[in-house]
Amino acid sequence: MPGGIRFSRWPWWRRWFGSRSERAAARFLRSLGYRILAANVADPAGEIDLIALDRQTLVIVEVRSTSGDNLERTTASVDYRKQRKITDAATRFLARKRLLEGVMVRFDVLILGWPPDVKQPIIRHYLNAFEAIGKFQFHN
Repeated sequence: MPGGIRFSRWPWWRRWFGSRSERAAARFLRSLGYRILAANVADPAGEIDLIALDRQTLVIVEVRSTSGDNLERTTASVDYRKQRKITDAATRFLARKRLLEGVMVRFDVLILGWPPDVKQPIIRHYLNAFEAIGKFQFHN
């Protein structure tokens, strides 16, 4: 971009809604005893929403949200293609941190629904939502 100005491909309200949901997801996980290690980890193919520690297991967390209470459609958006992108991003993250061997990794998905006029979202937590996709397999 000329002059170093970068524009997001998402409108400000969508970024705000996503950030709000990720903060709520992190609070929810902390209430379960997880330790949040990182949020919004940048990767060339996208980003990892949350990285947490659940006892001895490193948890890669995908956060999805909707402005209503129909969580099924939002859940379905974490399809094979998205799982592959998350797995690839996790593999690159672990390689950068030199954690590819000897670490247990799990992929969780948190779906948040924000019906109108509610202060706290409806949260559906899918533990071990999917296995690693592609050439690397993680231990969980």
